[in-house]
Amino acid sequence: MDLDMYAEELIYNYEHPKNRGAMEGASAQMREENISCGDSITVYLKIENGKVSDAKFDGSGCVISMGTSSMLTDLLKGKSLAEVEAFGKDKLLELISIDPGPVRMHCATLSLRAIRKAVLEYEKKPLDRDTKEL
Repeated sequence: MDLDMYAEELIYNYEHPKNRGAMEGASAQMREENISCGDSITVYLKIENGKVSDAKFDGSGCVISMGTSSMLTDLLKGKSLAEVEAFGKDKLLELISIDPGPVRMHCATLSLRAIRKAVLEYEKKPLDRDTKEL
């Protein structure tokens, strides 16, 4: 497959986002902004029995940040909190199948940073280095 096919999936998720919208009764939520470009996102997680039973996002931004948010919230449903905490930048780049480059990396990692912060706050754990560096 070539890069264009991967980019098409990201564009499709931007144009037809899954899991978009606010969530009533979320167990955890977090808002993050990319101050360099103006993208912003709020993620909502429903956590039951140590697993993400539902995930949603709302916000505005570019194809990379919003498309990634759609793909990531879909993937994390059913994952344990430990799996969410372990999900890092390398796995995220595998998921979206493109390298956004250094300038757009903050767009790609915006939703992951918000999700990891929400989980750490929910578990009453301190912000870890990996999450800070996203």
